[in-house]
Amino acid sequence: MTAGTERARAGMSVARLGLGVNAVLTVGKYAAGILGRSDAMIADATHSLSDLLTDFAVLLGLKYTDKPADEDHAYGHGRIETLVAAFCGLVLLTVGLGIFFEGSAGILRVVRGKPVDPPGVVAFWMALISILSKEGLFRYTFAQGRRLESASLQANAWHHRSDAMSSVGAFLGIGGSLAGGGKWAVLDPVAAVVVSVFILHAAVSIFWNSIREVLDTSLAPSQVESIRETALEFREIFGIHKIRTRRIGFYAALEAHILLDGELSLKRSHDIATSLEERLKALLGKSALITLHTEPYEEKSRR
Repeated sequence: MTAGTERARAGMSVARLGLGVNAVLTVGKYAAGILGRSDAMIADATHSLSDLLTDFAVLLGLKYTDKPADEDHAYGHGRIETLVAAFCGLVLLTVGLGIFFEGSAGILRVVRGKPVDPPGVVAFWMALISILSKEGLFRYTFAQGRRLESASLQANAWHHRSDAMSSVGAFLGIGGSLAGGGKWAVLDPVAAVVVSVFILHAAVSIFWNSIREVLDTSLAPSQVESIRETALEFREIFGIHKIRTRRIGFYAALEAHILLDGELSLKRSHDIATSLEERLKALLGKSALITLHTEPYEEKSRR
């Protein structure tokens, strides 16, 4: 079994766990929202439903992203994971807007004097269960996403965290409504609006980072500087320039020119480049795609 296959299977196992938890929570939240007459809980249930969609998307992305390079995809299939992360961001953005407008409509109903019944206690306890389960799922999924260098898993983890935050808002709003009676029933839709702001922030961040990756945005300046410093640790390397970097899904891609003594043999130049490549993979990740070009050092060459 290849490292890529092991990574895909581990990632799919994490995504399946999230899918199962979200399926149970979605059914439970809708039931609690309807029985408990809670706008915040129904909005929260819709958010969990969106997580189910993104769980399916992540499973699909992980299934194909680790396929080896082929004739039509010389750089592999890493962009699939980028597209999955972008899809997660779009779904989250749509859900956030829906929750915002629904909550706003509930607040307007109260302002216009329409009576609003306080939610039932079943919605309160369902919110608490959701907070605990989704926060735990976030921590586990995010840790595994970092370990597996999976952008889509990390994006999906933030979906879990946003769902937990949504449940916190629902918990506070429902709790306040229950404690204050009918005159505080407005806290339920207010909670939905507040939660939607956090959801929208996470959505924009996830989607924007995916778009930057599709546009081949370079790695962070600190990473590029680390690449330069790593190269110059070799006494045979006089400089490195024409550094080009980008991210393709879960792995980084790097192209650069290194300056060597023009009198070195071809074999020695090759050995130095290979050693640097191994050092850079330790820095950028073992799946990094690195292309190094050697050229003779001249005084006018840039370091």
